[in-house]
Amino acid sequence: MSSHAAKPLFHPLRTWGMLLTLAVMALGAFFGARRFLHGIGSTTNLNDQYPWGLWIGFDVATGVALAAGGFTSAALVYIFGKERFHAVIRPALLTAALGYTFVVLGLLADLGRYWAVWHPMLPSMWNGNSVLFEVGICVMIYLSVLYVEFAPIVLERFEQVLSPRGLARRAVSGLKRGLDRVLFLFIIAGVVLSCLHQSSLGNLMVIAPSKMSPLWWTPLLPLHFLMSAIAVGLPMVIFESLLASRGFRRAPEMHLLVPLARLAAPLIALYLAFKLGDLILREAWSAAFVPSGAALAFWAELLVGLALPVLIFGHPGLRRRPGWLFAGAAAMVLGVALNRINVFIIAYRPPYAELPYVPSFGEWAVSAGLVAAFVLVYRLAVTYLPVLPTSEEERHA
Repeated sequence: MSSHAAKPLFHPLRTWGMLLTLAVMALGAFFGARRFLHGIGSTTNLNDQYPWGLWIGFDVATGVALAAGGFTSAALVYIFGKERFHAVIRPALLTAALGYTFVVLGLLADLGRYWAVWHPMLPSMWNGNSVLFEVGICVMIYLSVLYVEFAPIVLERFEQVLSPRGLARRAVSGLKRGLDRVLFLFIIAGVVLSCLHQSSLGNLMVIAPSKMSPLWWTPLLPLHFLMSAIAVGLPMVIFESLLASRGFRRAPEMHLLVPLARLAAPLIALYLAFKLGDLILREAWSAAFVPSGAALAFWAELLVGLALPVLIFGHPGLRRRPGWLFAGAAAMVLGVALNRINVFIIAYRPPYAELPYVPSFGEWAVSAGLVAAFVLVYRLAVTYLPVLPTSEEERHA
């Protein structure tokens, strides 16, 4: 993206929304500190029957899926050559980088021995037979790749504020030119790494067929996770763009978002068809008609999270209206979030559980605090860095 295509917003930070964000962050920090000082049992309802819960289902699995806008938009522009969508790359990269950063923070809270999280970086501790190792190493490398991809945006801002004749300005400009020359290598690596760990997250549950509802367990679960991540990538870009436009009182970039929705419709439809076909071939449909919480969660995921976005994005009249476009993107984001929560929490049925798992208030507080921190850092980034594209009015001023 050219330097004049995006600029800092310098939007006021002292708002009631930011005060609420800071309050939620403070609450999450309190329970987070309690977890690290007094152990995971002091804050969560996890036990031997339920070793994972909200922090894995939402903070980690959902966070990774919803950060897919970074690699899908990068693939769309740099691999498939759709240069007209270049303006969405920077916000998508920021969302992905922050998303993975806070996924790691959420994972640290969930790990019992969080101080050993660096062990996969040592080749002597590698276990090539472990799916979790593949997930961990890919996430670590991809997070580093995202920081490298976002670095030119930070360097561009330094170029704008440093003295044109200063040594620091020349050094920054040289570093930025060097990164620009090799950036395509990191983009390709990012797409490959994303495909690897998105699918591997699903592979974590393949080994538990007797502990999961047949509505979600399938040997093709890795492919389900990869296809759903690809399907939600562009809707997540649309969702973030429309939220940013409303929050910063900018006109929505409908000339970009409408074509993105048109491209997203067949991807979502393909995932929906694949999911239904897998259910039919496994003869698991009957479980969807047994009155239960799992069946209700399944139908919510299928109808609200997949069928509704296909209907809205596939209808030319609906996707051209900002309200409907936002509804379709929000439904798809919600649907993938429901899918990850369903797979890791709703579908999971430990054989000797005495009571169902219900997240504690502390677990909800930490998750809400991480989301609030994400919002705050995103707000700071777009305020002081050239991330969001200039509006139509600014381009024609």
